[in-house]
Amino acid sequence: MKILLLGHKGMLGSDLFSRLSGDHEVVGMDKEEIDIVSADACRNAIDETKPAIVINAAAYTNVDGCEIAQEECFAVNAEAVKNIAEACRSKKIRIIHFSTDYVFDGTANEPYKEDDQCNPINVYGESKLAGERHLQSLSDNYLLIRTSWLYGVKGKNFVQAILEKAKAKQFINDTMAKAKAVADNPSTLSVVDDQVGSPTYTKDLAAAVALLIEKNIQGIFHVTNRGTCSWYQFAVKILKESGFDDITVEPIKSSQLQRPARRPAYSVLSMQRFIQITGKTMQPWQLALQDYLENSKLHN
Repeated sequence: MKILLLGHKGMLGSDLFSRLSGDHEVVGMDKEEIDIVSADACRNAIDETKPAIVINAAAYTNVDGCEIAQEECFAVNAEAVKNIAEACRSKKIRIIHFSTDYVFDGTANEPYKEDDQCNPINVYGESKLAGERHLQSLSDNYLLIRTSWLYGVKGKNFVQAILEKAKAKQFINDTMAKAKAVADNPSTLSVVDDQVGSPTYTKDLAAAVALLIEKNIQGIFHVTNRGTCSWYQFAVKILKESGFDDITVEPIKSSQLQRPARRPAYSVLSMQRFIQITGKTMQPWQLALQDYLENSKLHN
């Protein structure tokens, strides 16, 4: 099939492009080629490429930034989805769009199902929910995938951030050792331990999307790597797998960071529908992290 992939240079988009290009004719467009906030630009791109499927992997994902740049956030995460859906509507073109665990408020005590009540607690979640509603109201041929805690080789992410901070701490330690200085405390990284979710490798998510396309699945699906952890537990595992044994991680509360956007305390997504429909499951997040770290070495 011919697929128009929007945001193909991004972290998720690059893995989707790699995974889907082997079986489909994929036309990639990014912000240099298309302004998805423009209805005319979306309509022209779809008229010119004539795709069977449009995949929207473009998004404004700076959660704290959304609190400040609300207009831009809603333009990219909501209005653009409306533009894409309207451009595809008369031609019956299938749309695949991605949303987030942050459409939920995090007060649940069990994994969120696809039809659970949405109640975002930050602007990012509100904008993504608005995008979902545009898609559902304007298209009857869509696949809406909610996912969480994404990381990938081609993009800024939590894993990369933790490793960069650990390298900086290690450099300071080495410098102090050479100067025969003695530190009172070992190097530590402070990471929140009161937010729980499922880290998801974009390469695994891209493979799941390919499977859903193959099976011609429609509707809303939750797709993440298997298992749950806190950001603190994730950071501990990242450092252990990367050999930073001299760096310790200190668990802290979210309130100590004083970040602009609130985060849901529990945003685990249920994978039961995906498993029932496809007969497949995602690999555990721990194995996905190992794959990512190995692929990162090869990429670098």
